[in-house]
Amino acid sequence: MFRISQYMRELAQAEKLGHYPAVRERSARGPVVIWNLIRRCNLTCKHCYALSADHDYAGELTLDEVFAVMEDLKAFGVPALILSGGEPLLRPDIFEIAARARAMGFYTGLSSNGTLIDRPMAERVAQAGFDYVGISLDGLQPTHDKFRRMEGAFARSLAAVRHLGACGVKVGLRFTMTALNAHDLPHLLQLMKDEGANKFYFSHLNYAGRGNIYRDKDAHHQATRQAMELLFARAWQDAQAGCMDDYVSGNNDADGPFLLQWVGQHLPQWHDALAERLVRWGGNASGQMVANIDNLGHVHPDTMWWHHDLGSVRQRPFSAIWNDTSDPLMAGLKQRPRPVQGRCAACRYLSICNGNTRVRAQQLTGNPWFEDPGCYLSDAEVGAASTPSPPFDPKNCSVTRSRPSAEVENA
Repeated sequence: MFRISQYMRELAQAEKLGHYPAVRERSARGPVVIWNLIRRCNLTCKHCYALSADHDYAGELTLDEVFAVMEDLKAFGVPALILSGGEPLLRPDIFEIAARARAMGFYTGLSSNGTLIDRPMAERVAQAGFDYVGISLDGLQPTHDKFRRMEGAFARSLAAVRHLGACGVKVGLRFTMTALNAHDLPHLLQLMKDEGANKFYFSHLNYAGRGNIYRDKDAHHQATRQAMELLFARAWQDAQAGCMDDYVSGNNDADGPFLLQWVGQHLPQWHDALAERLVRWGGNASGQMVANIDNLGHVHPDTMWWHHDLGSVRQRPFSAIWNDTSDPLMAGLKQRPRPVQGRCAACRYLSICNGNTRVRAQQLTGNPWFEDPGCYLSDAEVGAASTPSPPFDPKNCSVTRSRPSAEVENA
């Protein structure tokens, strides 16, 4: 996750202080775990990475198994659990799981489509003490209902935002942009302000699950740049005004270098300081500081790698699976620099973006180390030419090197 507002607030503080503020380094800990506790969902969204449907799935982790895994996660230093699905509120014991997570000291987030959150449910969510609830919106009513394949889905999700806000829950909007809904982004940003939501999560389309099927409808790179420039402008305006609303992005780590370019144009005096800050951020954290456990207990480098199984928590503890680099993909993801190819290997921003999101290259070419086709920076901007890469050889990712200390990315 790329914390746009955090960097903008640092820049605004630098403008007032006359120097870039000191930032407290966080010690290395376990990864943030996005946990798909249930695959069932009452919707069948076009871009669903879990390919969920409205029926039960056999073999999901029991409550006792979930609690046992949580003990291992805590001992391993995992700081945050993002409870997801499917639709996590369809899991009957979701509030028992949330209560245990909070009691154990995890930062606990909930990722929901919002359609099941009426006022009584919002009160239950508030009582559970979730640190944050993200509600997915794909645009205004016509666009959202089409994406979600349910008439009235937008109205119900928007009502959820209002109910949660009235109950004192920190709530944010989650938006995945494609060419089919990019036009609604400015309206959703205004909706965020109008409804008093605290956070806006902008997700680039990642080629996984049902999103992989629709990759040909991904927004063109120019539209992506325009969207990011709009987010930068809103975040900078808020930072100058002292507003603590958050704009964050995910699934495309070219956002870091693009912000650096934006600062070079608008606040050039802080370009070098921000560059150093972004190198410490470290870019893509899949397989390093971000992990996924699916509904059956299988571990993946992140939520977009469901087609790559690292092992089951029913057979080995998560901590053992996560530290095991005998898997070539995990070995390469944990290596720094990663064994990327093509223009990614020659990119001047590799130390910032860490090779971006490897799953796009793997989905399109079969080679996880090929240059990321989702990078929206030009060859001139990255200082490299797009060149053919050799066939994928697992031996190329057999060397490991741990990710240096960097801030943990919570949802």
